[in-house]
Amino acid sequence: MPLSAGEIAAGVRAGELRAVEVVEAALERIERADPELCAFVEVWREEALRRAGEVDACLGRRAGDVARKGEALSLAGVPIAVKGRHGLRAAGPLLAAGCVAVGATSVPGPGTPWQTWGLGARGRTVNPWRADRTPGGSSAGAAVAVAAGLVPLATGGDGAGSVRIPAAWCGVTGLKTTAGRLPSADRTGLAVPGVLARSASDAAAWWRVVSQEQVPTGTPLPVTAVWSSDLGFARPDPEPVTLARAAVERLAAAGVVRLVRPRVPLRLTDPGPAWLALRTPGADPGEAHRVRAENDRRLAALFAEAELLLTPTTPTPPHGHDGPGDRYSTSLTWAFNLSGHPALSLPAGFGGDGCPAGLQLVAPQGREALLLAVAREAEVRVGSRGHPWRI
Repeated sequence: MPLSAGEIAAGVRAGELRAVEVVEAALERIERADPELCAFVEVWREEALRRAGEVDACLGRRAGDVARKGEALSLAGVPIAVKGRHGLRAAGPLLAAGCVAVGATSVPGPGTPWQTWGLGARGRTVNPWRADRTPGGSSAGAAVAVAAGLVPLATGGDGAGSVRIPAAWCGVTGLKTTAGRLPSADRTGLAVPGVLARSASDAAAWWRVVSQEQVPTGTPLPVTAVWSSDLGFARPDPEPVTLARAAVERLAAAGVVRLVRPRVPLRLTDPGPAWLALRTPGADPGEAHRVRAENDRRLAALFAEAELLLTPTTPTPPHGHDGPGDRYSTSLTWAFNLSGHPALSLPAGFGGDGCPAGLQLVAPQGREALLLAVAREAEVRVGSRGHPWRI
């Protein structure tokens, strides 16, 4: 299995690994696997190797400089992929921490009516577990690159589930941040930055760099949580619900969460029409603001009684490349783009089709560190880290 971001950075800083060699290996994996996966729209080989050489040179200076630079380069030599051709614009903190961007990952092609596909330089992006299925989107290539072990970290953006859905369908960890906490160019405020990673520990390393917030160890456990299979309005298929619920039971048995029953069952208003209204130029936003306010009230009441909300990440397994039909893959995720809450998808097992499914964890606004701490404990106690795809 390829090294984690944390293992790479520690090895490079200690002089046990060279950033150039690590990046060269990542580029070789991309060259070998991407003709099949189509996860990248661009690969920046020469620039990546030049940047890796700079990281090595920076860490190779005299002892005093090494101590100072090594402290700053917390992700020294870690190969990352960025979402889309313009992804470098938001990657400044990662590059400053020593990451090396190796390429831009695929997003849906022009005119795609459903944002659950990706189009790479070599063709449509495929799910690494079944080529006849989509990896989800719009952070399609990012999830595939991480799931396939091409890179340990990839940046994403989540406007309706665009990090969490591909994370679930590719079997990796995906974090959507609190609305407004990190810079975003989206005028509606629905789309926010996020990350896809093979482990919660690596996602936490990304969060420390972009937010300057530490993810605490020794989080008091168990964390109180409420389970909802449908948020009161969605109609998920039985299998994703069963897989997510089984993951919750494993977390509860391991002492990571403690399920509680709220005094009032959670029943959100379907956020779909409100989300679409906010995205449609010229639409009247009045009803959207009413739905948002009412759902915010209900979520505030829930989080007054529990620390987490747990749901399936998606209502269906990955669909084929012909599309999902009349089903919205976003039905369990976009409520939290409307409300602005942070949310994380954790691997929850495999369905009968051989594809992964996800468990969604939602926390109060500004509590990304709680999500990451719980996800990290889940990996340690239950082993919910993403499963390695063949390399």
